[in-house]
Amino acid sequence: MRSLFRLYPLLLALTLLLVAEPAFAGKRVALVLANSAYQNAPSLPNPVNDGAVIARTLKDAGFDVVDSRHDLPALETRRVLRDFADAARGADIAVVYYAGHGIEVDGANYLIPVDARLERDTDVYDEALSLDRVLVAIEPAKQLRLVILDACRDNPFGKTMKRTIASRGIGRGLAQVEPTSPNTLIAYSAKAGSTAQDGDGSNSPFTIALSKHLTTPGLDVRRAFGFVRDDVLKTTGNKQEPFVYGSLGGEDVPLVPVKAVAAAPSAPVNPQADVRRDYELALQVGNKQAWDAFLAQHPDGFYASLAKLQLDKITAEQTHAAAIEKAKQAEAERERLAAAGAQKDVQAKADADARAAEQARAAAEQAKLKAQQQAAAAASTAPATEAKSTDKGTSLAALTPATSQADMARSVQTELNRVGCFSGSADGNWNTASQRSLSQFNRYAGTNLDVKVASTDALDSIKSKQARVCPLVCQHGYKADGDNCTRIVCGDGFVLNNDNECEKKRGKPANTAKGNDSQQQDRPARQRAQAGAAGGYGAAAGVASGRASGGGQIFCGSTGCRPISRGCHLEYRGGGGPGNDANVEVCN
Repeated sequence: MRSLFRLYPLLLALTLLLVAEPAFAGKRVALVLANSAYQNAPSLPNPVNDGAVIARTLKDAGFDVVDSRHDLPALETRRVLRDFADAARGADIAVVYYAGHGIEVDGANYLIPVDARLERDTDVYDEALSLDRVLVAIEPAKQLRLVILDACRDNPFGKTMKRTIASRGIGRGLAQVEPTSPNTLIAYSAKAGSTAQDGDGSNSPFTIALSKHLTTPGLDVRRAFGFVRDDVLKTTGNKQEPFVYGSLGGEDVPLVPVKAVAAAPSAPVNPQADVRRDYELALQVGNKQAWDAFLAQHPDGFYASLAKLQLDKITAEQTHAAAIEKAKQAEAERERLAAAGAQKDVQAKADADARAAEQARAAAEQAKLKAQQQAAAAASTAPATEAKSTDKGTSLAALTPATSQADMARSVQTELNRVGCFSGSADGNWNTASQRSLSQFNRYAGTNLDVKVASTDALDSIKSKQARVCPLVCQHGYKADGDNCTRIVCGDGFVLNNDNECEKKRGKPANTAKGNDSQQQDRPARQRAQAGAAGGYGAAAGVASGRASGGGQIFCGSTGCRPISRGCHLEYRGGGGPGNDANVEVCN
């Protein structure tokens, strides 16, 4: 009995531990969708980066399935949701994270795939995906259904979208929603009716806070979102407030149970985990001082090499900015000397300085573009390449993605299309048509961008234009109506001419198809008219007399007009006038 009492505290502690252990330790699945490369709207810089961070966070938290996709068209997105519904059918927890453009129409929320056009408000039903469709995909989950939307951005189609019904509401941000299924939460990056910020770094403030708190072991998901809200409010100066809709019961619902972490000591400890965290922090800050501080703390190794690439990018950007300013000053000095009529040798020197400054600017632009590509590749591939970084032979040049230039070309083409200078497909192929479109932009925007390459300078310059730059050119039969071409419709009795104008219809000449034959048939009438005039009678009188004679011809001479004799006919001999009859009566 005494030994039993001694064991009682231990048994009680074990019982309490079992009771207090968080629930929901079953199967967990997640789908991460991120859209950045929009084909018919301005591209977004952060969603793909945000999606990669969340996918890595959930994988590190031990989720059984993490399906991460980015830049999907509408059809492919529907297929992915269908397949994810199958995965959620046997799961206890199902999570969907979406970053990209979203829109609210008539109180309903829609996620916008990268191939959507949305030329009119009703297109949203065919080209976008409703939030209800996402909720259907996670409905089979048994204990927790969670949708996270980092999509509270301004509607990129708002300025061009036609409203088929004037009263149809198109909101700013996303509309408030109340889930109808139990144990369902929907988290917005910004409160309903407001918009979210992308932030200054490669990830949005919302995503950074999510990756920090959402998968904390044993932390109730509602408290996790509370910490996310606090962090985002602090980061954005109280301008952005995340919000969660839906409700759960009284029991704590963590995404990562404590026992899932307790069972993971067998996982190898990454010796570079601290270095990686410092690298990601410096990446979020993104300025020269942050990278200098990182290199002072970690001067050697794989992440030090990546940090130096980031510093090279910043240096190249600064050099490029200085080259642009110097080129502007040299061009202004050249124009000033030319206007002032300076001596030829002075003007020649100014011309040479301007050319040299422009060449330096172009070289700095190429260097900046290369440095940006290498730094972007380093930022996105660092976690994936970390396992290989222990080899001293790791090549950093291999981190440059082959698609970087194509992505830049696609972004420039998309912006040129937005300002009315490009009508082709944004396929990333910087061909003659794309170069001609950028040349058109230079002409109407007063810029001097290099048209041979799709550059960040070009992208920034085009993005700075909020309205159409190139004039709208419509084909024959259409006219410009705002930013669109509409068909020209002429009224009854009018036709469209070659000048794209409506003019009154003209009557068709009789027997035009017969050509010269009609002229030959009309010749006797002309002859009779001339004869009548020569004889002192009007042409009309002579013709009228001929019609009244019943069947014979009329001979008009100096003594008057009479019917010709039976068996005779008139022959035209020319002439006419006093003493010279135009027609002669010839009898058989």
